[in-house]
Order: sequence, then structure tokens, then C-alpha cells
Amino acid sequence: MAHVLTRPETTLRAGTTGPDRGPLDRIDPRLRICAALGFGIVTVGLSTLPALAAALGLALVLLRLSHLPPRRTLRRMAMMDGFILFMLALLPFTVPGEPMFTVFGLTASWQGLLRAVEIGLTANAVILALMSLVGAMEPVTLGHALHRLRCPETLVHLLMFTIRYIEVLREEYLRLRAAMKVRGFRPGTNWHTYRSFGYLVGMMLVRAIERSERILDAMKCRGFAGRIVLLQDFSLSRRDHVFAALCAGAALALVGLDAGIGSGVGSGVTWR
Repeated sequence: MAHVLTRPETTLRAGTTGPDRGPLDRIDPRLRICAALGFGIVTVGLSTLPALAAALGLALVLLRLSHLPPRRTLRRMAMMDGFILFMLALLPFTVPGEPMFTVFGLTASWQGLLRAVEIGLTANAVILALMSLVGAMEPVTLGHALHRLRCPETLVHLLMFTIRYIEVLREEYLRLRAAMKVRGFRPGTNWHTYRSFGYLVGMMLVRAIERSERILDAMKCRGFAGRIVLLQDFSLSRRDHVFAALCAGAALALVGLDAGIGSGVGSGVTWR
């Protein structure tokens, strides 16, 4: 399995020609996963714009250290923004507060705009940090690290098999689509097209089940007994301890900044 999963195309560095390894690649994968989880929890708990902006700045620093292609990574993050853009656009009109402007009888509030900006900063900071810390990690390494972190083996196996065979299923789909085109199929807005795509999905499910049965039989012939032997081991080095200390310090700084600004606003001090 590993000889397929460790291809460069399985990470966010797919198609790049620059240096593959950055400073974050030398950090223990288990620590990177924990750092991403801790950063997400701390960032979601922030409630002031300066603290959220600082969290986003920290995520940009992680992006720089990961050596991921900035343009492609930010483009992927923009795709995530497209899903929440509609919600953010409606928040100023649904959150009560001081009126900002009125459109077609609907009043937008400054409080709603502030809430939308907070959600946008939070989502972008968390996603960017996750891509920087975990997105550049090889899928097999990610599975091994999750197993060493005592994640349920079933979930780890499901993750590794999904990553391994999703490309196989994609190739099967392309073969079926090519066969449909050879037979003169042209998609349109009609019942024949809907029925043909229904048959395509059904055939994909049937072939996936048949392939899974063959794979399971092959694994049993090779001694598979419900557990995958993981040969990769991890150990914390001095570099890992320094990274953990920096992450803890950054988290405390974000919490302190948020608490300080929050107390200042609560006591009547305003900031712009």
C-alpha cells in the first residue's frame, strides 16, 4: 500500500517543482497533528478581531515554514470560503444591532458585520494551519501517526484504504465514461441521461464491492488478521520539544491578547 500512497500527488505539494521539505517536515507527525488540533481549539475560542488577526498571521507563518506553494494553497482556501460566503453575507442582515444600511427593506447591522468578519478570520486561520501542519504530510505517515496517538484502528484502516483506492475508483469511473462515449452517449437534460448516470453509479458500486472482496481475499492469503503491521516508529527529539514549547507559547499569547482586549472593551476602552 505504501508504494502508492507515498507519491507526491497525494499531498498538497502535488505538481510543484520547488523544494519539497520545509522545517515543519522535520517535526514529529504526532506533534504536528496535536499542534493543529490545539491551534484550532484556541482559535475557535477567540472572540476579538486583533486576536483572530494574530491567529491568521500565525497560520501564514506556518504556511511559510511548510514550504507549500502559497498561491495554490490560498486558492484551495478560497474554495472553502466559497461555501461560507453566502452565510457571511447574510449575517449583517440577521444579527440585530446598530443599523449600518438598508437594502430592500432589510437592515444590516454593524454587529452582524463584525460577527461575519470574526467567523471568516476563524475559518481561514484554522484551515490554513491545518493545511500547513497536516496537509503536507504523506497519507501513510498520517495514518501511522494517528495509530500511535491511539486513534481507533478501524478509523485508521478506513483512512488508509480510502486514500489508497479512491484513485482506483476514479480510474474505473473514467473507463466507464469512456465506454459510454464510445457507444455514442452525449449527456443532456433528459430522462435518458439521468437513467444512464444512475446505471453508471450503480455499476461503480457493484465493481467497488467486487474489488473489495478480491482485495480482502488477497489480504487474507497474505496473513491479514484484522490488524495492519505498522513498521514506522516515531520519537521526540530536541527540535520537537522546542516546537511544542513555541506552540504552547503562541497559544498562551493568543489567549492573553484576547483576554486583555476583551477586558479593555468590557471596561469601556474602545479599539479600532
